[in-house]
This record gives sequence, C-alpha cells and structure tokens, in this order.
Amino acid sequence: MAWDESGKIWFNGEMVNWKEAKIHALSHVVHYGSSVFEGIRCYTNKNGSAVFRLEEHVERLFDSGRIYRMDIPFTKEEMCEAVLDTIKTNKLKECYIRPVVFRGYGELGVNPLKSPLEVVIAVWEWGSYLGQEALELGVDVGVSTWRRMAPDTLPNMAKAGANYMNSQLVKMEALENGYEEGIMLDYQGMVSEGSGENIFIVKDDVIYTPSMSSSLLKGITRDSIIQLAIKMGLEVREEQIPREMLYMANEIFFTGTAAEVTPVRSVDRITIGSGKRGPITEKLQKSFFEILEGKVKDDFGWLTYL
Repeated sequence: MAWDESGKIWFNGEMVNWKEAKIHALSHVVHYGSSVFEGIRCYTNKNGSAVFRLEEHVERLFDSGRIYRMDIPFTKEEMCEAVLDTIKTNKLKECYIRPVVFRGYGELGVNPLKSPLEVVIAVWEWGSYLGQEALELGVDVGVSTWRRMAPDTLPNMAKAGANYMNSQLVKMEALENGYEEGIMLDYQGMVSEGSGENIFIVKDDVIYTPSMSSSLLKGITRDSIIQLAIKMGLEVREEQIPREMLYMANEIFFTGTAAEVTPVRSVDRITIGSGKRGPITEKLQKSFFEILEGKVKDDFGWLTYL
C-alpha cells in the first residue's frame, strides 16, 4: 500500500491537505486508544464508482460511538455525504475508506469526556488485503494462542481502535509462525474470528459461522455472504463452533471489507479440502463480486454510486 500524500483528508468537516491532517501528541487517543472506526470499500464497474453498503457502515460507526459515549457531531446523512465527497475530491475510482472518530487534545487521564471528539475520513487505493492470489489459492492460517476478549471486558461489537491491540498480537504471532493470518478462539474456547475477518466453515454442504455469542464483530461482509447463501438456497447455521471442526471442514473462508471473500487452504498445517478454494466458496465469491462489478442487478441495494 502506497500513500498518495498529494490528496485531501476530510477533517472535522473540512478538506485539508494530506500532510496537514495532524493531531497533538497528547491527544487522548494516543495514550488510551479512544477511537472507533470503519473500513469501507468503493468499487468501480460499468455503471460507475460505488461504495459498498455505505449506510450500514456509517450506522455501525455510530453504534460503536454510542457504546463509548461518543456523541458524533455530524448526522449519519452528513457522514455518508462526506465519504462520497472525499472520494470525489481525491478523484479516485476505487479505494479503501477509513472514517475514524477519536478523542483529541483536551485533558489526559482515563476519563475521556473532557477531550474533544475529532472526526476524520481518509481514502486511498488498496488492493486485496491478503493478496490477489489468495482469492483463488487461499491462505495458510493458525489458531492463535491469544483469545478474543471476553464480553465483560471490552465490547466486541464496537469497532474500536483499542480492540485491535488484541488483533495485532494475533497477526504478529501468525506471521512469526509462517502463516498469513490467525484464528482467535473466544473466552469459552470456541472459534471466534480472524484478526480482522469473520470466518465461515463448510461441512457436508452446510455453511457454519460463529454466532454473536462468540465475541465477534458483526461484520457487514459477513452479513452480505449470509444473505447471498440464503438466496442461493444454501443452509447457513450461526452457532458455536469447536476448534476441531476447523480441521474437519471441507472448506473454510474469511470475509471482511479488506479480505472480501478469501479461502483458507490450511489450518495449523492441516490441509482443508483440496487445499485451495472450494466449490461453495467459489460460488459465493463469484456472486459477491458480480454484484460489485455490476455484472448482475444489485437486488440488495448494497451499492451507493458517486
């Protein structure tokens, strides 16, 4: 990923030069991780450039803010419009979009309420998160020694910056062990999610994914894949998944804004299925990208065109 520092960043309602979008070293977020954010993608197709599930992402941003008592000083409609304006200003056809709300420079201390809220939207070009090759061949992953946070410690349903310290430990451990990604178990030892992705398992033509009780982030791409699978007549079960089911799976795949739909070819060096993208994963992946690429009608209303 290469930054285009000639671009603009939306900062508290104004477009500012990329290099001028700065915060103070004593901002609350630097010391206490007090931020919530979103990851969104804009795709280009024959009909133009479109943001994927923009309203749902903004809704989740506000939900995360509500959990942490962040009264975002813009409406949801204003935030949606700001995302579109930022893409247009930077003249991008396809991009990754990062809205973030954080506690700024005010007063240090655990109490965040005396620090002002800052709201930023940045956009940049970004390809496949786990590599373009991975979309077909899959990735090698390992079950992490780091657990997903228990529900009475940090709110897993908030997409909060502090939560991703947990994810960083998982990602670094995976890379150290020669894997592209790690899988976290929840506080009960059941499968939760990857460091930045939700997970699906296919066994005997049934699709399984961990339920919300497994301390996972309610992924928007996850929800999209569930909707697509149901439309195709596939059976989807949201339930607790024991670790050993990973090794028994016929197919496994990750979903996420960054990862999109990425197959898993091995877990803990145990080959999954044929060791590459399986037929159900391929079918869902194809259907997902056909909507994004404008090859089929967007019956779900997922795309917001610029």
